[in-house]
Amino acid sequence: MTKGQVEAKISEAVSQFEIEYMGRGPKQIKTTLLQDLIVIRLKGFLSQSERKLAENPQGVELLKKVRSTLFESSKDYLEELIKKVIHIEIVSTFSDVSTKSGEKIIVIVVSQNIENQFK
Repeated sequence: MTKGQVEAKISEAVSQFEIEYMGRGPKQIKTTLLQDLIVIRLKGFLSQSERKLAENPQGVELLKKVRSTLFESSKDYLEELIKKVIHIEIVSTFSDVSTKSGEKIIVIVVSQNIENQFK
């Protein structure tokens, strides 16, 4: 597979994960492979009620806590989906949500330079 095809497959896996475990998929998703990092940017993944909740500081705090807890409790499944695509050991996985932009970033650190597979 080419680098672009691997990025697309990872995007598909993350979208599947978001639908199955987080309740809905993103409107847009972009995956970028960079050395030993996989950076995934999701746009438009918050529901209408979550966007409404994020209009005040207490709601933002609650939303981030719920999203973080859901992600942490199910990220092993996400890592399994990603491993099926890249066949490289995953070192760690991080995620954060911006309630202002409605975006989510997932960063996955892998055990080797993934870009070397495409040279």
